[in-house]
Amino acid sequence: MPLRRPLRTLVLPLCGALTTALLLAPPAHSLPDEQVWRIHGTDGLVARVALAPGPGSLTLAVERHGRTVLEPSPLGLLTERADLSRGLRPVSRSSRTVVERYRTTTGKSRDRRTRLAETRWGFRTADGTRLDLTVRVAPDGVAYRYTLPDTGATGTVTGESSAFVLPAGSDSWLGRYRADNENLFTAYPAAAAPTGEYMMQSLFRTPGGHALIAESGLTGAYAGARLTHTAGSPVYGVRLWDARIAVDGGRLDTPWRAVITGDPARITRSTLIDDLAPASRVRDTSWVRPGPALWTWLAGGRPAGQSLPMQKAYADYAAARGWPYTVVDAGWYFDPRQWDVTDPEWERNSWIPELVRYGAARGVGVHVWIHYRDLDTAQERERWLPVLHRWGVKGVKIDFMDSESQDRLRWYDEILPATAEHRLLVNFHGSTIPKGMQRTWPHVMTLEGVNGEEKRVNTAEHLTILPFTRNVIGSMDFTPGSFHRPARPNAASDAGELGLAVLYESGVQNLSGTPESYDARPEARRFLERLPAAWDETRLLTGAPGTLAVLARRAGPRWFLGAIQAGPARTVEVPLRIGRGRWLVETVTDGPSGLRRETRPAHGGATLTLPVVADGGFAATACRWHPGRTSC
Repeated sequence: MPLRRPLRTLVLPLCGALTTALLLAPPAHSLPDEQVWRIHGTDGLVARVALAPGPGSLTLAVERHGRTVLEPSPLGLLTERADLSRGLRPVSRSSRTVVERYRTTTGKSRDRRTRLAETRWGFRTADGTRLDLTVRVAPDGVAYRYTLPDTGATGTVTGESSAFVLPAGSDSWLGRYRADNENLFTAYPAAAAPTGEYMMQSLFRTPGGHALIAESGLTGAYAGARLTHTAGSPVYGVRLWDARIAVDGGRLDTPWRAVITGDPARITRSTLIDDLAPASRVRDTSWVRPGPALWTWLAGGRPAGQSLPMQKAYADYAAARGWPYTVVDAGWYFDPRQWDVTDPEWERNSWIPELVRYGAARGVGVHVWIHYRDLDTAQERERWLPVLHRWGVKGVKIDFMDSESQDRLRWYDEILPATAEHRLLVNFHGSTIPKGMQRTWPHVMTLEGVNGEEKRVNTAEHLTILPFTRNVIGSMDFTPGSFHRPARPNAASDAGELGLAVLYESGVQNLSGTPESYDARPEARRFLERLPAAWDETRLLTGAPGTLAVLARRAGPRWFLGAIQAGPARTVEVPLRIGRGRWLVETVTDGPSGLRRETRPAHGGATLTLPVVADGGFAATACRWHPGRTSC
């Protein structure tokens, strides 16, 4: 599988008014002799980098239309030989415009265009140690990263002084940190949130707009981060997984620290995290095919994973629905420490090759679950991946990495090109979150990193927060569709469960219901049969984190709508912002005796009024209306 080096980025020198905006321009409230640089984006977004004259420390502030998104927030790196958070003096500055156009295989849109205003500074300490800072301003956010040109002079990285200082009165939606990123999101006043550590994908509402903190370009050159907070403080610090980041004596570029900002609609459609990431390293992506899958774990549990007849029945059911994949979870393979998978005897004892042939004859590909511990060495990967490729397996679901340490991220750096070489799609569970990975490695279809359908502790409020937090970052394997599970927070709303299949984007949408549960809900089955493989456009129609989310996603000429709300039954008014002209809209809502489908013509820009049950939602499709058309 040929891999390619990252594409060159088109860079343009800044000129005219933008150059003037980047010149030294101290604001009225700056300190005497404080050096301040401003980078102006579009729609009133401004990043302000300041160097304090006494301590020689750096801060970054963000505002939109003169209203504060981030107060001056500390910047800087700590290393074993130098404190690069103070005593800094500028020695160089350069600016450019980064313009890119690229295409992805998954996500909220496939064709991407980005234009970023970038400034890079060089700083030195009194003893000559160098730290570079790069800041980029996009229409939908601000990002920065550090560069150590010579880690031989600095030694290992021991931490960051990076932090995010929220304006007074800000609100937040936070998830407590855990290694697999699977905690619930909860609302707090930002300063009053409990003391503790929180996941990086934290959302704040500020006077200047919403702000989602995230990172991009995370690799084994560094370690994952989380936010730290002390109750009563507006400051959210950055803590690295490792106390010491190993370096090789050469140059080190840290991951991007990013703030996606704007109104909720801008947040949900943002592709900033992918825009910051390195270009695709996979030359030929013709084999990378997203699409829905019938996931059999929640449908039947461990026995389903061990039964060839049951798995064949699932393949038959997927074929009848037009779903391109089934996923075989734990229990299908023998302990590899007792068997050599390259031994023909092992293959004769596995029923996966027969299942793959059976599914292929029906147009259904097979993905298989595999534990991280069976792929954590080069020898194991060389033992497993060629065999799975030879069998015709289409993808692997790799589970239980449960770490964002530098060592574990180096494993990601190794497994990603290896799976691409063997043309295996990837779904990571018990994992980090995408952080730009899907742009660089387009065969990564989805990652868990979410408190999803598998969890028995969930809330409707959490369901409404995910479209504004975790799913903004990249594909999310929530695994919707488990109508048969009474413990789900939207148990009274089959329409709400159905809407999650659109509301939550995933390159492979793993549908977790039983065939019997779909057959008992023909309107849900009909809707899921029409799910497209990928999306061309995403729009938030209405909503706010914690209360309501209604997203529209376009595939070709058709739009699909998904909605969920938290709270008592209500009537939801949905602006149909999907384009001018007349549309035929099919809605699926909860009725007194099950799901109810209704069809109505509507003009683009009109308002749909729909009844939604407590903690419920709806699903819908929209297509161009013409006389005589009665269905999408």
